[in-house]
Amino acid sequence: MLTTDAEIRDLLLRTRRIAVVGASDKPDRAGYYIPAFLLKHGYEVALVNPVLAGREIHGRMVHASLAEAGPLDMVDVFRRSSEAGGVVDEAIALGAKAVWLQLGVLDGAAGQRASAAGLAYVQDRCPAIEWPRLGLPPSVT
Repeated sequence: MLTTDAEIRDLLLRTRRIAVVGASDKPDRAGYYIPAFLLKHGYEVALVNPVLAGREIHGRMVHASLAEAGPLDMVDVFRRSSEAGGVVDEAIALGAKAVWLQLGVLDGAAGQRASAAGLAYVQDRCPAIEWPRLGLPPSVT
């Protein structure tokens, strides 16, 4: 699991394509405004939510599954802790390079599986908090 500032910084700066699992069309939810934050900072963002599949959010089509989201560098998870493990396992199977569990989302066993498979793993953090805290540049591009 990545825990140091240097590890988090490196992950955020080397990542280019992020799938947001649990994307939302409700502006007051993190699954809505964090994808906007990621887009603003130069990431290519794929949105995943089977309930919203086929709709657009932030000008991006929502996919029904992680597999439809295409090749990924990182999977950003906005799901309950009890559901995160399944998403982590799918990210491993699809060859993602990293998994990021949002604030309040914890699954140590999934983290061990991700790490054993060679994925970077972050839990209980938010890129929108880490970005300014680490003094990262305006964009990754």
